[in-house]
Amino acid sequence: MNEEKRASSSKFSTTDEQYMQRALQLAAHARDAENEVPVGAVLVQGGEIVGLGWNRNITLHDPTAHAEIMAMRAAGEKVANHRLSGATLYVTLEPCAMCAMAMIHARLGRVVYAAADPKTGAAGSVFDTLVDARHNHRIEVAGGLLAAESASMLRDFFRSRR
Repeated sequence: MNEEKRASSSKFSTTDEQYMQRALQLAAHARDAENEVPVGAVLVQGGEIVGLGWNRNITLHDPTAHAEIMAMRAAGEKVANHRLSGATLYVTLEPCAMCAMAMIHARLGRVVYAAADPKTGAAGSVFDTLVDARHNHRIEVAGGLLAAESASMLRDFFRSRR
């Protein structure tokens, strides 16, 4: 399903917007404090934020230190479990294949993302990893929440480096 269909068929609550606003703040932190690609993530389980993350792969010299992975690592430590069953992850950029598979292994219930990634997106733009019937777990996906804000931040970041 393409991004426009996902965004128009998805219904976002005020709470969804609040969590995505927090993810955008984390993306700005990644950009401003660590000179990282501005992507932020907030993981919510049982109505409580259990994990926060932002891109740190350059800072940590770790190709797996994407915002989503960092948020899931923090949540796993907080709840003392590698399974984050039913949790919702809010992320400012559509997850890549690596992050999508980690989400499946963690048993997330829902992923809400802002901007689509037409090059490596694994939540419908390029791949549809999160809902692939070949997996033993599928994740509800909703894209497009505050997409313009996230896309603008990403565009400005990369433009400033050219």
